Amino acid sequence: MAKKDFYEVLGVNRDASDEELKKAYRKLAMKHHPDRNPDNPKAEENFKEAKEAYEILTDSNKRAAYDQYGHAGVDPSAGGGGGAGFGGNFTDAFGDIFGDIFGGGGGRQRSNVYRGADLRYNMEISLEDAARGTETKIKIPVMEECETCHGSGAKPGTQPVTCTTCGGHGQVRMQQGFFSVQQACPKCHGTGKMIKDPCPTCHGAGRVKKHKTLSVKIPAGVDEGDRIRLTGEGEAGVNGGGPGDLYVVVHLKPHHIFKRDGGNLHCEMPISFTTAALGGEIEVPTLEGHAKMKIPAETQTGAAFRLRGKGIKPLRGNENGDLMCHVVVETPVKLTERQKVLLREMEDINQLDSGKHSPKAKSWMDKAKSFFQ
Repeated sequence: MAKKDFYEVLGVNRDASDEELKKAYRKLAMKHHPDRNPDNPKAEENFKEAKEAYEILTDSNKRAAYDQYGHAGVDPSAGGGGGAGFGGNFTDAFGDIFGDIFGGGGGRQRSNVYRGADLRYNMEISLEDAARGTETKIKIPVMEECETCHGSGAKPGTQPVTCTTCGGHGQVRMQQGFFSVQQACPKCHGTGKMIKDPCPTCHGAGRVKKHKTLSVKIPAGVDEGDRIRLTGEGEAGVNGGGPGDLYVVVHLKPHHIFKRDGGNLHCEMPISFTTAALGGEIEVPTLEGHAKMKIPAETQTGAAFRLRGKGIKPLRGNENGDLMCHVVVETPVKLTERQKVLLREMEDINQLDSGKHSPKAKSWMDKAKSFFQ
């Protein structure tokens, strides 16, 4: 029975790259693996077929011979090509394909040097400190290199020895039938070394937990969620790896007057009934002190007035934001009898021409009447 074309077996074009061949083979191998298809007698045949196609086409010399002469160019019985039977280095080829899934790597030893972990510190600051910038100190717990063993984990005067389980490779091969993968050695956890005499300080870990105090500069204009990076202030690396970084995340404390929106500030300003009706000048709080603001006559609740440049200069901006004052007309309380009399007199006068003195109320009443008609 004639063999199928290797490119057709893998379902790729004739100019497919090695990466495309690998992806195609991985898909077929997972689909047709005998261990996954115990009740399908054709699964093993399809699996072998895909493996042979992959091994031929990923070998540049064999692929060239196959492209020129077809199956005859790689048939060992024809005296050349070197064939690709099911035996030989199957476990190496299979481990190379699936190594990335199971953490192995086709027999290649892993690097045991790891960079230290990055750390995060949440810092709460006031709105005033966010606007002006500040410098503060923080205390953080970190894992640092053990000073006794200098990170080796071994007792001073001794050295780690080669792992007897993996022979120093850091990985072991597990095989079940045709399925073969590599994984981290359970004895040395992938380091390839064993510590017979642990360091008395770190107990073989190579790192110890400490607290250190750092000075953090908060630039002017920072906002909620901004991050300040302190390079190299994270946890120590493993086996000579570099330290991680520390990220200080800024959170703003609630302010009793202002609410921030980027570079702008917002606040509510209560004004008296008289000031709202007749107009006047009021004092407004800002982050730099007090400012004067004019209130025009007949101002209504909810009116907003802008004080330009009285906000915050954002960290990534060129100009200060504005202060938006939202007016709230305050109803007088605890009135005296004289005040009540005067207010009733004013209300009687207003009722003589309500459309003139209370235009919003009249407009609302007109709409309400039309709604019920």
